[in-house]
Amino acid sequence: MNIGSAPTMEIVDAVAVVTLRRPAQHNRIDPDDPAVLLRHLAEIRADPSVRLLVLTGEGEKTFCSGYTLGQIGARLDRSFENMLDALESLEIPTLCALNGSAYGGGTDLALACDFRIGVRGCRLFMPAARFGLHYYPGGLRRFVARLGCSAAKKIFLTGMTMEGEEMLRTGFLTELVERSDLQTRVDIYRDHIAHCDAQAVRSMKHHINAICAGEWGEAAGRSAYEASLRSEETGRRLAALAGR
Repeated sequence: MNIGSAPTMEIVDAVAVVTLRRPAQHNRIDPDDPAVLLRHLAEIRADPSVRLLVLTGEGEKTFCSGYTLGQIGARLDRSFENMLDALESLEIPTLCALNGSAYGGGTDLALACDFRIGVRGCRLFMPAARFGLHYYPGGLRRFVARLGCSAAKKIFLTGMTMEGEEMLRTGFLTELVERSDLQTRVDIYRDHIAHCDAQAVRSMKHHINAICAGEWGEAAGRSAYEASLRSEETGRRLAALAGR
């Protein structure tokens, strides 16, 4: 049986595409994969030409089924959590192209991205309570911060499956599209981000994340705003718009 391989990365035209490569095992995350993904993230951080990270899975059934079940109880290290925190804090925009359903830790992997585009027919299922598992702190924080208490409670406390339309309604998905339109929507995000100033995007992502985490002060936001007004790039872009 094909057991697949570790996640791969390809950088083309300022976009880094990271792909989970175990479709026969629902693109599960094996114990060595977090280190591989961290290396990919480090490579992205070191390449100033990269403007967008796209995270997706191989196949047409499952985006990711989460961490290997047999290792959940055996490994108490924070490798998976650390990788998700690094993904969440990546300076550039991140987009999860859910080629299929997300289960367990795969839901948090998607939620650590800035945008999530799912295909019709995709589902979400969080089995932690059925295992008797209290989910790790970073994951609970992300679900509550992004979806709110009500949706987070339904997902974690009932173990109910959430269909694509509800995933969109609760905010887990940014968009829900036909499978044939998934790549087109990803390309639209890529093209629009490419037209934005990279520094402004990085700065605003940082401040939006800080606001969501309750770690932001208006003085910091004011300073970033005024610095952008003084930047040569902002001046050039405003002059170009005025000259139309």
